[in-house]
Amino acid sequence: MNKIYKVLATASIFALAAVPVAASAQEVPPAAAQSGQGQVQNEAKVVPATWGQITNFVNDKTGKSVTVTGRGLAPSDQSQIILAITPETKIVDARGKSVPLKTVIDEKKVVKAFYGPNITKSLPARGTALTLVVQDKSFTAIDGTVSEVRENGILVKGTDIYTSNEDTILLHLADKATILSQDGKALTSGDIKEGTSIRAFYGPEVAMSLPPQAGTNYVIVNTEDTGSGESGNTDQELKAGTDGIVTNTADGKVTVVGKAHDKGGVNYVILSVDDKTQIVDEDGKALTKDALKADIRVDAYYSDIMTMIYPAQTHAGKIVVKKAETVKIEGTVKASDRASADQVYVNVGSDDSTDNDVILNISKDTPVIPTMGGDTKLRPGTKIIAYHSPIMTKSIPGITSAEAIIVTSDADTVQPK
Repeated sequence: MNKIYKVLATASIFALAAVPVAASAQEVPPAAAQSGQGQVQNEAKVVPATWGQITNFVNDKTGKSVTVTGRGLAPSDQSQIILAITPETKIVDARGKSVPLKTVIDEKKVVKAFYGPNITKSLPARGTALTLVVQDKSFTAIDGTVSEVRENGILVKGTDIYTSNEDTILLHLADKATILSQDGKALTSGDIKEGTSIRAFYGPEVAMSLPPQAGTNYVIVNTEDTGSGESGNTDQELKAGTDGIVTNTADGKVTVVGKAHDKGGVNYVILSVDDKTQIVDEDGKALTKDALKADIRVDAYYSDIMTMIYPAQTHAGKIVVKKAETVKIEGTVKASDRASADQVYVNVGSDDSTDNDVILNISKDTPVIPTMGGDTKLRPGTKIIAYHSPIMTKSIPGITSAEAIIVTSDADTVQPK
């Protein structure tokens, strides 16, 4: 939702535009952190890191982990990553003083999260945190579209990456602002045009004018943007896709889980749908947005440029609605001698009855989607939503093939001994 701001004095707004953005949080130099074996200086030069806020915290039987969302300290580093917190992980401020993790989370502190080079290829990637350096100043970021290019800045309309609130802000580019393409190539301010999609980091100072104004010195530009603020619909631009099932529709967006296309894509994606989205049936007949409902099968095509949050988000270029039916169950994974290594027994309805229980065949192609980016192991006690083949054996329980599994909770899982 759009925010209403009080207008500051004109002099204050001009003063903001004149203030060097070097005072903003993004330009705090790489901190020196005490490691117990002397100081580690300028870790960013030798260790990958993500600079941002902790957007999710998990502390259960599987261990302790945090999700850090922001930007890579180097263009090649992750903009979002899930990091395991171990007894060896150092959490310190810029002076090397220990900081409780609870304080970092509760106060929404910005951190530089350094991690080892061994990370997974999942989205988001997973690794192990080496050091979290807590920053003195904060910042936020907006994913949006440049609606106007002015002499004193760019007007951006979009979504705050941390609150998901719709926002509009006038951003003043610092003289030495870092402007990069989505693949890390250096750009200039001239590459930012009206209609361009960007992610811009700003703050901590924001003038509460109408619209609000702030300085920015780090902008990521979607250079494959068509000038309309969304990815286009040509075959060349629709490089990625997901063949799967719509699990939710709300606010002009659809959530799709399934199998990523061989040429690119993810198995869990939120797609914005608008008048530029081509919606057709399997025969190519045009359909309206009303055809997009929960639990239908679709083949969704989109650009391979997407927000690196979990789940990934982007614009739907084309959606093919399929005729095949879907079958959905909800329940809890249960230990059973009837299930083999490639199967899971599901207590459908999580009740005391076994009449409607199901055994699901799990293959290497079955997407298992943790809604909060957690564990994908289907241990006993895991609560799931599963879509499966309409073909099922007449045995009790019936046996069928899982097509997509969504993990809704793993709080009560039984850990292996």
